[in-house]
Amino acid sequence: MLTTETVERWLAEDVGHRDVTNDVPGDTTGRLVAKEPAVAAGLDAAVAVFGSLGVEAERAVEVGDAVEAGDEVLRVEGDARNVLRGERVAANVVGHASGVATTTREAVDAAREVSDSVRVAATRKTTPGLRGVEKRAVVAGGGDTHRLTLSGMVMVKDNHVAELGLEEAVRRFAERKSFATKLEVEVETPAMGERAAAAGADIVLFDNLPPEAVREGVSRLPEGVLSEASGGITPETLPDYADTGVDVVSMGWLTHSAPSSDFSFRTG
Repeated sequence: MLTTETVERWLAEDVGHRDVTNDVPGDTTGRLVAKEPAVAAGLDAAVAVFGSLGVEAERAVEVGDAVEAGDEVLRVEGDARNVLRGERVAANVVGHASGVATTTREAVDAAREVSDSVRVAATRKTTPGLRGVEKRAVVAGGGDTHRLTLSGMVMVKDNHVAELGLEEAVRRFAERKSFATKLEVEVETPAMGERAAAAGADIVLFDNLPPEAVREGVSRLPEGVLSEASGGITPETLPDYADTGVDVVSMGWLTHSAPSSDFSFRTG
């Protein structure tokens, strides 16, 4: 998902039309350093940023590694002007991605306290233009990407049910999807989950329900139908949902509310 055009757009946004600040002669080296504990992510994007400027860059750690304050995560060498031009964009993308990865790792660890099997997944609530970076960061933190795009899975949501009715929506989309594509139905009650399974859903998503209702909904599903809980789930409430027996807990929080991790770029 990370294209040359995307990287060039990031740089153009920051450099502008007349960069006097970074008019520095000669060559230099630089390093991106963690200022706090984090899970490293976004490093490939940072390498791409410097690469587009003709600067050599290499990772000092692997994506998904836990780092401490003072640890180097990236080293660069090249034309000083271009090193300086790339530093802020690289630090921003690594900080944002590492924040997502760190939040995801914390969520997965919390879920594992109550369930050895539940998956913690992201959602499509990503920053426009940064979905690839954020989804990769979720994986770096040990989470599941869920759908990368609308093409990844058919999901019958509340608006589809309002327009077509539950059974008709499932029938309509089941006829049109590939045999290799799963069909998920978002429901608002345990009884609705039973209807979705009977209509042919591969996955039933219990949306914006309290944990006790999710637990009841899971108990009503036939064997072979996967279950998911989503909707307003936070790190504080995650363990309660992970303990309901669902197969997946999905959280928009991982991408829309994760704080950035703090990194500093230093030359010389």
